[in-house]
Amino acid sequence: MHVLLIEDDALVASGIQAGLTAYDFVVDHVSNIAEAKSALEAVASDVVILDRGLPDGDGLVLLEAWRNAGIDVPVLVLTARDGVSDRVAGLRGGADDYLVKPFDLDELVARLQALLRRAAGRSRTLIEHGALCLDPLAREVTVAGCPVVLSRRELVLLETFLQSPRSVLSPDQLKDSLYGMSDEVESNALNVHIHHLRRKLGPGVIETVRGLGYRLGQPSAVVLPSGERPQ
Repeated sequence: MHVLLIEDDALVASGIQAGLTAYDFVVDHVSNIAEAKSALEAVASDVVILDRGLPDGDGLVLLEAWRNAGIDVPVLVLTARDGVSDRVAGLRGGADDYLVKPFDLDELVARLQALLRRAAGRSRTLIEHGALCLDPLAREVTVAGCPVVLSRRELVLLETFLQSPRSVLSPDQLKDSLYGMSDEVESNALNVHIHHLRRKLGPGVIETVRGLGYRLGQPSAVVLPSGERPQ
């Protein structure tokens, strides 16, 4: 899943980026409001981590402008401002969550997963699609209890489909979930990852919608690692 990190402290940003990458998040980092505006227009982010004390203004002003413009991407405000009035202002200004520095990486990851879960309309951490089950925290996939080994990007791509099970996702949306703005992406990379998911989980697990993109197949399309249908 794609995270837009808006943080002006290079050391803090580097630590967050490294930590989230270890959990298979794709992270793009910008350090000010101007860059954040451009980045959100350029990339389809699933969640935003927003610092308030930015060099060109208060991050909360940016957040309020996004909400007034109808931009509803989940936003976690990450700041050193720990007063009750600051937290209230952040939440009333449109933040979906508020975390005070210093913080624990595991807590940040758990809060991001909770934001993604709520955005997808789910109440449970595990994501299930028929016999297919993905554990976002353990980064494990099973079919009818049998483990399925996926590469990092295959797992991220599957998670993207599972987070939006009824949506048709464009190639650009899917690439944004897999790659950062600075990554070099081969022209056939997305097709290769989709091919591998179909080979491991069944040819119908991902459907092609001609001219539009791809969507998650029916739960019955999932197969066991042996190639058999789950009972």
